[in-house]
Amino acid sequence: MAKKTENRCSFCGRSEKEVALLVTGMNGFICDQCIAQAYEIARSVPNIMDDTAKPASEKVNKEQELKEIPKPQEIKEYLDQYVIGQDDAKKYLSVAVYNHYKRLSQPEDNDGVEIEKSNIIMVGSTGTGKTLLARTIAKLLNVPFTIVDATVFTEAGYVGEDVESILTRLLQVADYNLEAAERGIVFIDEIDKIARKSDNPSITRDVSGEGVQQGMLKLLEGTIVNVPPKGGRKHPDQDYIHVDTRNILFICGGAFDGIERKIAQRLNTHTVGYNSVQNTRKINKNDMMQYIAPQDLKSFGLIPEIIGRLPVLTHLDPLDHDALRRILVEPKNSIVRQYIKLFQMDNIKLTFTTEALDYIVDKAVEYKLGARGLRSIVETIMTDIMFKAPSQNISKVEITKQYAEEQLESSGSMIA
Repeated sequence: MAKKTENRCSFCGRSEKEVALLVTGMNGFICDQCIAQAYEIARSVPNIMDDTAKPASEKVNKEQELKEIPKPQEIKEYLDQYVIGQDDAKKYLSVAVYNHYKRLSQPEDNDGVEIEKSNIIMVGSTGTGKTLLARTIAKLLNVPFTIVDATVFTEAGYVGEDVESILTRLLQVADYNLEAAERGIVFIDEIDKIARKSDNPSITRDVSGEGVQQGMLKLLEGTIVNVPPKGGRKHPDQDYIHVDTRNILFICGGAFDGIERKIAQRLNTHTVGYNSVQNTRKINKNDMMQYIAPQDLKSFGLIPEIIGRLPVLTHLDPLDHDALRRILVEPKNSIVRQYIKLFQMDNIKLTFTTEALDYIVDKAVEYKLGARGLRSIVETIMTDIMFKAPSQNISKVEITKQYAEEQLESSGSMIA
């Protein structure tokens, strides 16, 4: 009986058992290792792997892309549907995103003018809408967008995540399309948690502070970064994805709890003597965040190099009673509308009295938790009725102020 011949790679001669993949052609075979090597060779040859080698359907029409960019006012109008107030922050975000699109669509001319990106840092107390702004604008964009949390980052070599994992998540959102990822937008939340702690009494090293800021410098300014394809730590024998961050827009946000004291100290620095009192402007002590300046971020613990790479600084206003009342009912995905929809799925009509809504807002102002406080209060009020209503044969539920008071008083965690 004739012995069956074993299939071998036509280039390197390895057998089918020695390789992970063997592709069959018309007159031969090629293994996965030879495919990878051929790809690297093709990349090193000019005009082979660049845009001219792509089919016409895959080429980016920059003029067409520029026409489809939403204008700053259109971006703000979209944000207004989901986020109440914060007009200044919306304007800064809208202009920055619009300019980012225009920068990506910049024609290649020889006038020597190269538009630089303007990374943004948003400062505002908890519950004012920093993360909500980022999530909302992500719905509108047609570039990869990801939100990462700065609290998980540590210096290289310590337990935690390297700053390069930011780009890993952006690649995942872009389905590992490198060209698309290099045109994306990253929102880094809780940037204030990596502030330098110079007065830290501990003898241990602060591995999640200044060292992380130093590691982020190269990402923010723009360089080619070696990114592990699956995230995690880097290893010497690992294959990396080379990501160019020059066209990635970074938006940072943080609560910067206690920075109001730094602002107050700066504003009162030159108020000694009669002449200074005459020239001192009136300061709104209830909203110190509107006077924030880069030197306040430096006093808080951000290093000057990272502040310089975040040239656009904007603030979010604290939420007063009226703003919280609007947040409760007006946005497309407001808290009240979410609960109405939940009950509607059980064929139950849910309504809130005006007095009940005002009571919820009063409690949120009292707890000083911003918009997040609204959600926790409403959840506490609604838990009992959400437990009972689906099992009862009822078609309508009305939440009154008296019922809301009873539910909050019966909850030990929410008693004022």
